[in-house]
Amino acid sequence: MWDVVIAAVCAVSLLVHIASTLIAVHRCRPRQPLPPPPDAPKVTILRPVCGIDAFEALTLRATFELDYPSVQIIFCCERPSDPAAHLVRELMREFPAADARLLIGRAPRTQNPKLNNLLKAWVQVAGEWVIMADSNVALPKDYVQRLLAGWARRTGVLCAPPIGSIPTGFWAEIECAFLNGYQARWQYTADSLGWGFAQGKTMMFRRRDLAAAGGLLALGSELAEDAAATKLVRTMGLRAQLADAPFPQPLGTRAMRQVWDRQARWARLRRSTFPSLFLLEILSTSLLPLASAAILAQHLHASASAAAMAVLGVWYGSEMLLAHAVGWHLSWRSPIAALVRDALLPALWTQAWLGSSFTWRGNQILPDRTLSQPG
Repeated sequence: MWDVVIAAVCAVSLLVHIASTLIAVHRCRPRQPLPPPPDAPKVTILRPVCGIDAFEALTLRATFELDYPSVQIIFCCERPSDPAAHLVRELMREFPAADARLLIGRAPRTQNPKLNNLLKAWVQVAGEWVIMADSNVALPKDYVQRLLAGWARRTGVLCAPPIGSIPTGFWAEIECAFLNGYQARWQYTADSLGWGFAQGKTMMFRRRDLAAAGGLLALGSELAEDAAATKLVRTMGLRAQLADAPFPQPLGTRAMRQVWDRQARWARLRRSTFPSLFLLEILSTSLLPLASAAILAQHLHASASAAAMAVLGVWYGSEMLLAHAVGWHLSWRSPIAALVRDALLPALWTQAWLGSSFTWRGNQILPDRTLSQPG
């Protein structure tokens, strides 16, 4: 009897993994570039900037090179001396015809530093559509068109998870493994099943919906603006959904501590905002089918190592096929990085339950404090 149960656990885990891979292949396959719509609606892009990453010049320049005729660009920075503000000023001089502006200042009304940086832009938003795009996301020329094409009747916020690209070094490869084969795969699976969650790298709203909820400040009701957006649109009877063929985030070099701190912060945010779903994350790695296969092999007096190798081959082989099929980063290091990622996930899951505070860009975030002040 127990042999049947253990075999079922292993088989179901593998089938779910393969199904999620096939869903991601379908949703994330490359598309042909989209031309602007005939009657292009006005779109406002908000980009918070703070400091300079390795590819900041590339990703911010892309904002000015969009193939869209009616776009307002608002950059937000806290300090006039920030090197990112200097870069934005240079780009604005280089593209004088662009409807772009840089706003300086800080409105510390929530516990979310990025949102505090953006709040000052709300009164200047002129577009029918509002897009929040992190500064380290690479925007293709048809970025706006692809978002507009993904909007459906019941959409309340349309997002796109970041896809790690151009990694330099092994820890950047591990960050790719987290972003691509794990997080993006599960996010597209959940979205395809109608359980979509917002993702803060790219978020697009209809301006009137966000205005009815109280503007950008409404996204300060949770520690993370994407978690707040998910809950907000659900209360409006709408859905958080993902755009097909997500956008890359160039990584460059990453240190071990950077990768750990970022993943630990996201794990604590998920645990804080959606604890019941986070509880299930421990079952999402290869460890459960791997252990089940080894135990079953011992019961059947078979080779436990052969069973483990078979499971690993199916699990990580399908993940590598996903990356190949959709054109994501893939190298000889990728399977090793995926193995290390899955070894780290139980530790990340555990630490998320042991604490809630974290530091982000020098800001200490304390979840038990009041999240936003009345408007």
